[in-house]
Formats: sequence, C-alpha cells, structure tokens
Amino acid sequence: MTPDADAASSLRRADPFAPLTSDMLDVGDGFELYVESVGRAGGIPAIYLHGGPGSGCQPDHRRLFDPERLHAVLFDQRGCGRSRPKGSREHNTTAHLIADMEKIREKFGFERWIVVGGSWGATLALAYAQAHPERVSGIALRATFLGTRAEVVTGFTVRLPHFYPGLHEDFLSVLPPEERDRPVDAYWRRILDADPAVHGPAARAWHDTERILSEHKPARTRLDLASLNVWRALPATPFMEAHYFVNDSFMTANQLLQNAGRLAGIPGIIIQGRYDLLCPRRRSWKRTTSSTTAS
Repeated sequence: MTPDADAASSLRRADPFAPLTSDMLDVGDGFELYVESVGRAGGIPAIYLHGGPGSGCQPDHRRLFDPERLHAVLFDQRGCGRSRPKGSREHNTTAHLIADMEKIREKFGFERWIVVGGSWGATLALAYAQAHPERVSGIALRATFLGTRAEVVTGFTVRLPHFYPGLHEDFLSVLPPEERDRPVDAYWRRILDADPAVHGPAARAWHDTERILSEHKPARTRLDLASLNVWRALPATPFMEAHYFVNDSFMTANQLLQNAGRLAGIPGIIIQGRYDLLCPRRRSWKRTTSSTTAS
C-alpha cells in the first residue's frame, strides 16, 4: 500500500464517511466537475444529487449512505461548489447535467445505481431516471420538486404572504412599484442583469427569503433591507436558480409528470417534510399518484 493510500485507509477507519476518492472530472464544454465517492468499494452503487440548482454537496450528505453497504458518488453540478468554472451558466442545462451523470457512472463502471436527491436534486433525479430508466436500480427522493415555474411562483407569491406577511412586504419592497405585480419574474430579470447595482440587492434578497422559507424555525423572519446594498459576497444559488427557472428548468411543460410511465418497475421512496413551504406535500402526493396511475 502506498503512503497516500495508507493515510486514506487510516482516515476512513477513524471516519467511515471519509471519501474513498475525490477527483476533478472533465465533462467537456470547459467544465471540470468535483466528484467524490464514499462507503465501500464494491458496495451497492448510488449517486447523490444536491439541490439548488446552484448549491453543492456538503460533508453531511455523505452520512446519508450506509458506508458498509453502499458505494455512493457525490458531485458538484456544473458551475456549483468546487466544480470549475464556478458560477458558469453557459452549456448548463438539465440535459447537460444528465449527460454528466452518465459520464460519472461510466467512470465508476456502474451498470445501475440508486439515484438520491432532494428539492432540485429530486427534479434532476426524476429527469435522469426518465431519460435512462435502464440505469436506475431505485429512486429515493426528499421534498419532491418538479422544476416548474408554477411551483416557484406559488412559493413566493402565495405561501410567502400567507405564512410571513412581513417578509413578503420586505421582498416586494426591493422592487420598484411597477414590477411588483409579477415579482418572481422581476427578481429573475434583475438577478440575471449584468449590472452589480441591479443584481446584487435582488440576489441577496432572493437568497435570504428562500432560506427563511426553507427552515422550520428560522432565526429571523424579516429581511435586513439596509444590508442588501452593502457589499458582501454574493451567494451563487440565486443566479443558477434564475438561469434554470426562467428557462422552465430546460424541460417541456409538465415533463416529469407526463413521462412518469417511464419509471414503471423502478422501486422508489419519497420522504417529505410536513412543514416544507418550498416543496410542499402536495407535490410529493401528485408525484406518487401519477406514478401509480402510469404503472
């Protein structure tokens, strides 16, 4: 055993969730993806898909997989996390991400694998499974999101004012009055604007509002409006979300429900938080009933 391999083996004995491998994978179009694997080489293959779009994998995500039974792969999607170039949205669509997953599967020599994802990761998991059902041995979803504009608009214009009316007022106040009748579209336009004076406050407000909506007991329930125009590092997720959602996640209308029949025969499980305001139970129920009807 080489010194590096011996050190890695010692680390895994101390931490069973330490990576088996970590590499940068060239997938073309100028992108290199950060890819790591955890668990037991030769174990049941699985892949984890992070949310956003635009976030990235975290060390805690490794703990979703039994290190004695599974050989799991985690990767940062195009433009996300440790992948390069960070934040790039060119050649970055759902179809590109599905193709990247196939390159990763081939790299590890897996014939089939369990596909695991939550929120946007659930969207990508379903899109991949419908494109390559023969490569999927099972699906595990958390907080099902179908990647539609309607889901995002409902979250920010119906559930937001219902549960957090003060936060909703703050969210609207970032926009000029003439843009407040369609606030989500206005936010996306501003976030994708090249001018930092335009996209900066919008990206920060979107990020902070979304974070409050995603937490069961948020630390605060109002925006710090004074800080939105003060320079601080911009989160990457609002830019990637705007890029995907303004393009309907690069899918046709209701694509994932219409193609549910392609999942027939693939075992699956959905785990859903009762109080999730961004990905409510209704979507998981719709996903389940559509699959049952299709099969």
